Amino acid sequence: MPEQYAVIGNPIAHSKSPAIHTAFARQTGHDLHYGRILGNREDFSGDVHRFIATGGLGLSVTVPFKEQAWALVDERSPCAETAGAVNTLIRLADGRLRGDNTDGVGLIRDLIDNHGLEFRGLRVLMIGAGGAARGVLAPLLETRLDTLTIANRTASKAHTLAALGTPLGPVVGCGLEALAGERFDLIINATSAGLTDTVPSIPDDCLAEGGWTYDMLYGDTPTAFCRWGENHNAARVLDGLGMLVEQAAESFRLWRGIKPETVDVIRMLRNPP
Repeated sequence: MPEQYAVIGNPIAHSKSPAIHTAFARQTGHDLHYGRILGNREDFSGDVHRFIATGGLGLSVTVPFKEQAWALVDERSPCAETAGAVNTLIRLADGRLRGDNTDGVGLIRDLIDNHGLEFRGLRVLMIGAGGAARGVLAPLLETRLDTLTIANRTASKAHTLAALGTPLGPVVGCGLEALAGERFDLIINATSAGLTDTVPSIPDDCLAEGGWTYDMLYGDTPTAFCRWGENHNAARVLDGLGMLVEQAAESFRLWRGIKPETVDVIRMLRNPP
């Protein structure tokens, strides 16, 4: 009988995770079934424990449950601890739950392995200071970037997140208005503004010549921030589909002990049959 995994979220019908993990299982020859769970916003813990009680070995966690997953687990990886959020639940041999966060690994692998970015010496701007930004903070600061600036509409939130990252690397926080006159080699959008087809209010000239833009969101058509990058002559304009696949590959590795190849899976999602 296939071993059981799933993604839990609310909403969840749109999730590409079952297609991704089914492709990983086929590629690696692992016998597993990966489904969807529409999580109860009032009983996330119950949903998780019922899945585990029926033999489930692991869960991917998506909005709005990542912070609840962090609070639920018995132990956390250092990355999850820093992020304050968990996107991967692992049932340990003794029945306890371990929480990890693979979002940051997914972002870095996509940029380096799939697109050839060299972080050394880069001035990086991350827009947003919410859960998505927290999830990628530690892995970003483990690269050899020159500086990481976190900018947010509410400056105090950017300052708080920057203070969390200060022991890990060169990071500062500020409000969006403080970006005037600054230039960045890589701008990462970690806000949800694209869900309403809008772009954060950043200066038109804050992207350095030859700079890249990266939207952690993705869609079947270019996101609003991807269009901003194109309109501002970014050398590379990237969305978060590769990050989605790469973070899933890291979750698969944590569960199954093998990291699947991702290039063909990304290509499959970009160009569905």
